[in-house]
Amino acid sequence: MANPQTLKNRFVRDFMLNKYLYLMMLPVIAYYVVFHYAPMYGALIAFKDYSPMKGILGSDWVGLKHFEDFFRSYYFLRILKNTLLISLYSLLFEFPAPIVLALLINEVRHRAFKRTVQTITYMPYFISLVVICGIITDFTNADGLINRVFTWLGYDGQAMLQKPDLFRPIYILSEIWQRIGWESIIYIAALMSIDQEQYEAARMDGASRFKQIFYITLPGIMPTIAIMLILRMGNLLNVGFEKIILLYNPVTYEKADVISSFVYRKGLLEFGWSYSSAVGLFNSAINLVLLVLANYVSRRVSKNSLW
Repeated sequence: MANPQTLKNRFVRDFMLNKYLYLMMLPVIAYYVVFHYAPMYGALIAFKDYSPMKGILGSDWVGLKHFEDFFRSYYFLRILKNTLLISLYSLLFEFPAPIVLALLINEVRHRAFKRTVQTITYMPYFISLVVICGIITDFTNADGLINRVFTWLGYDGQAMLQKPDLFRPIYILSEIWQRIGWESIIYIAALMSIDQEQYEAARMDGASRFKQIFYITLPGIMPTIAIMLILRMGNLLNVGFEKIILLYNPVTYEKADVISSFVYRKGLLEFGWSYSSAVGLFNSAINLVLLVLANYVSRRVSKNSLW
């Protein structure tokens, strides 16, 4: 076991050498303490029959009652299934998309064209989510642009967001369109760090571009891919409720309602604070387990991990 006095001396010495770096860390630490760790005190609501008049400590303790009510409810299997399916579809289709885009951009030799593609793909990310959802709603209406194209091709126009089976494809495709450019930045940065002499040696050996990608490029960015995959697994069940709430409606609840949107309705619209807190805490616990499991598997398989 390390000597506490030795650890203290090492910390003091390191602090004196890097005091300005520690000073720069203070706002970040303060942010996480105030907005992420301090609110965890409110998780007690999940185990109480919370009343604003009594406060968190004064409310009656009910234990696991709200968790049991959630697990036995009609909505449990439905929202868990929807959350898992949308998250898995996002992992299968949205996660690889920026990797593919980064690889394609890396192969482009015309700088002006490369910058144009990057700018165009980045732009949707900076558009307000409300505006994005408004565009999606307008385009998928019965008389929207997409349905006009389908009508021109001989198909009947329909309000797509009123069709439960179409909600998930619309959500995933719009997520790819909105985020692909922004999420590709980190992979493009990883590609820039690959030693160019490896490509020169491969070309001298007669390797095609496809083989260069397969044997040099992908292995070069694999640590970045592994870390991003671990982070994505840690948020697998955190399907953003903002976009879903802006797009879904009672007709599509069967396929669109997820844990986060369910918590929003129960907590803010129906004032079921304790019940919604229990649901949110369950969601966070599952995400924590997935994060630890993904980190463990990645460390054993690829030797890359967060810790």
